[in-house]
Amino acid sequence: MSTSEITPLTDRLAAAIRVVPDFPSPGIMFQDVTPVLADRELLRDAIAALAKPWREAGVTHVAAIESRGFIFGAPVALALGAGFIPIRKPGKLPYERAGQDYALEYGTGRLEVHVDACPQSARVLVVDDVLATGGTANAACELIEGVGGSVVGCAFFLAIQALAGIRRLDGRAVEVLMPVGAKGAGVE
Repeated sequence: MSTSEITPLTDRLAAAIRVVPDFPSPGIMFQDVTPVLADRELLRDAIAALAKPWREAGVTHVAAIESRGFIFGAPVALALGAGFIPIRKPGKLPYERAGQDYALEYGTGRLEVHVDACPQSARVLVVDDVLATGGTANAACELIEGVGGSVVGCAFFLAIQALAGIRRLDGRAVEVLMPVGAKGAGVE
């Protein structure tokens, strides 16, 4: 019997995630998921767990947010038999784009998607690596809806619970594989 069969996935993930103090700035406890990505069994199991709650949701497309969201979003799309929609930062897509601005702690951000990224009947799952304040994920949902897709929900590998980003997604179905409760936990 392998370790993956006897140790719960959340315990295995928690043991693999590397916490890097004071990155990218003092007081932040960065949750580094690269050890998970390097472990083929753990990565396979994490992707399966991210996809599982959405198997019966009729997902036709998975939209993932640049750049680390792509790491989880594309394999989730494959696991669900869905198409993949990249949501990018400005100036990265070559064709006609739609955009969505959103507020950051100090300024604004913008996300873009091709205007023909999904058909009007698309049932879209939004995927990202981390849910922090929820601003980026909310903007991604609004962007997908703006180009005609219907957001069925959002899936995140990790959520920083102290930042309460799930509140920005109120009314949406949200699944989180690894909630992290530590104050000061964060990502870049």
